Amino acid sequence: MNILWLQSGGCGGCTLSWLGAEQGPLFATLADEGIDLLWHPSLSQQSCGEARALLGACAEGKLNFDVLVLEGAVLRGPHGSGAYHRQAGSGLPMMQTLAQLAPRARHVVAVGSCAAYGGVAAAGVNPTDACGLQYDGEAAGGLLGGEFRDSLGLPVINIAGCPTHPDWISETLIALARGAIGRDDVDDLGRPRFYADQLVHHGCPRNEFYEFKASAAKPSDQGCLMEQMGCKGTQAHADCNLRLWNGSGSCLRGGYACIRCTEPGFEEPGHPFAETPKVAGIPIGLPADMPKAWFIALAALSKSATPARVRENARADHILRAPTLKKPRR
Repeated sequence: MNILWLQSGGCGGCTLSWLGAEQGPLFATLADEGIDLLWHPSLSQQSCGEARALLGACAEGKLNFDVLVLEGAVLRGPHGSGAYHRQAGSGLPMMQTLAQLAPRARHVVAVGSCAAYGGVAAAGVNPTDACGLQYDGEAAGGLLGGEFRDSLGLPVINIAGCPTHPDWISETLIALARGAIGRDDVDDLGRPRFYADQLVHHGCPRNEFYEFKASAAKPSDQGCLMEQMGCKGTQAHADCNLRLWNGSGSCLRGGYACIRCTEPGFEEPGHPFAETPKVAGIPIGLPADMPKAWFIALAALSKSATPARVRENARADHILRAPTLKKPRR
């Protein structure tokens, strides 16, 4: 399976994340699955002229490739010309090249939330008119349009995240190489369900504090970050706390609130990332699938039953009180 990887309006952080994969030497892993990286602007050795010739051959149908991957947002400005991002050497807008290549690929993959939905590049007044391949924020459309489907009937596969987990990229590409991804294997936003059917909340190391609504008051505290510190792990579709980064880490394990980076529009939450907006003392962003009335009742009950150990540890940067030792009854 030949992969043509292009980069547009982004930081290259998803490639950097991918290079940190722990499944073994990355290129050896790809070779074992019969995957060839035909071209990658950061990793390939071809000169500018050679790369230009390769892209031209792919666009004209003279060189076959299986997967078109985009990292970074599509820059459509100014005024729909795509001139804010021209290819070195040719002067062609990247937007035009992507539109030519997508119909010739068996599959189209957006790596990262920028390529999927516009991401950070589309934040604010969006002067570059940045968008994703098939989404413009939450709205279907983007460069290719909401109706785009590849040769097997799949939409653009959105490996969303900022950045994406290296395993999400590798496992998606391997599944494509094995013919193991069908329409039911991606969710309504085009994300592979093997990671998007989970929530960041699943496996969170602060879950005991969440259960008792014992909240942190400052970044170094051990308590739950949802009620005061802006954490959206109960709303973010990803397996970050089940599939750890570099074998041991996640945002929450590092003391940072989840900012919901796998979701469209995460870059503009409407409030500071480290604050939880509330109405009448109730957080606006409630856990997925949870009615507001139930949350209010549960929170009141949980707080009234909070053990002193949990309450004290929540407002400290280390364990102040260990769990009580109790002998089991015989």
